[in-house]
Amino acid sequence: MKFKNAFLSSRHLWSSPFVRWQGSLADVSSLDLAVAVTRDALAKGHFDPVRVSQIVLGTTIPQPQSFYGAPWIAARLGMTGISGPHIAQACATSVVCLVAAAQAVEVDGNTTSLVVVADRTSNGPLLVYPRSQSAGGAPATEHWVLDSFAADPWTGEAMVQTAEAVARDGTMSRSALDDLTLLRYAQYQRALADDRAFQRRWMQPVVIAKGKLKLIVEADEGVHPYTAEGLAALKPVLPDGVTTYGSQTHPADGAAGTIICNETKAREMARGDGVVRLLAAGFARAEKGRMPKAATLAAQRALASAGVTIEEVKVATTHNPFAVNDLWFAQQTGYSLERMNPYGCSLIFGHPQGPTGLRSIVELVHALREVGGGIGLFTGCAAGDTGAAFVLRVE
Repeated sequence: MKFKNAFLSSRHLWSSPFVRWQGSLADVSSLDLAVAVTRDALAKGHFDPVRVSQIVLGTTIPQPQSFYGAPWIAARLGMTGISGPHIAQACATSVVCLVAAAQAVEVDGNTTSLVVVADRTSNGPLLVYPRSQSAGGAPATEHWVLDSFAADPWTGEAMVQTAEAVARDGTMSRSALDDLTLLRYAQYQRALADDRAFQRRWMQPVVIAKGKLKLIVEADEGVHPYTAEGLAALKPVLPDGVTTYGSQTHPADGAAGTIICNETKAREMARGDGVVRLLAAGFARAEKGRMPKAATLAAQRALASAGVTIEEVKVATTHNPFAVNDLWFAQQTGYSLERMNPYGCSLIFGHPQGPTGLRSIVELVHALREVGGGIGLFTGCAAGDTGAAFVLRVE
């Protein structure tokens, strides 16, 4: 899936801090979070919402009033004359939203799309499904978050089982997973250096009124301090497995966003800071019960669509709910583990599903800017043994 005319301004990419579930954002609707973060990010970027042609909203976990999600958020942001699609595809949601916005530019070059992606894994809804034929009409229930995490309804397996399967396929040791986790944690520490100088370029604090007070979250919350001794002391999640709670991510809450338009508008918005050319996207599905492999397959498809080789990729970022993901990617592509995720990744800072990919893309763009621009790749896996990837060039 290739793009020719879709761009974004390097000044108009943002993400909120990610907060470990049941933390400071546990009782904040992801739609309210999206409005607060997007409003402040647009104001910081001196962008007039009246210029937006459509909104593309991505969420995966139902929230109160989410039936009206996209038009309601647009109206609350002062964009009362627009609407747009509301997209949900598990952890691939960010990439699918970017594709929808980029395709709109390809069809009509004057379209300017605001992409807003948010999720709250905390306090996920308990859904009740009527069953008139059951004894006494007793309903069926589903805990949307916990039941979805517990098992893929097609395979009957939890996601950690897919990680173990790929670890066996790749002959990955427990020590290799722990070593990679420590590397990713060290890379995340780089993002915190000099009073979080890297993160402050794009991280939009959460500021939400709560009665007479304000809830303010300025930095990631709930990141574990990883050590070799601490990781070694953890037991595997599954008997005889190699994945521990240290070498897999944690659920979180957060929001992210950007604006996609044509090159002329993007350069005007960037005000000399450079633009990002969207080159191609790729989607894939791995064999049954092998979810971590899908990220590599999607990346290969995106690179092929863009006409780019892995050797041309200057920086790569990944959504890696398991350390297994990155090890498989490196085995299959030869790409250096050290060149991936130079400022951390979802393995360390957490995973609020929908916005996870876009935060990693925001970090990808800023990491490329630090090295003078060039081609970047984002890829990640998603529920149902699927994967989604994006190739871009920072100019």
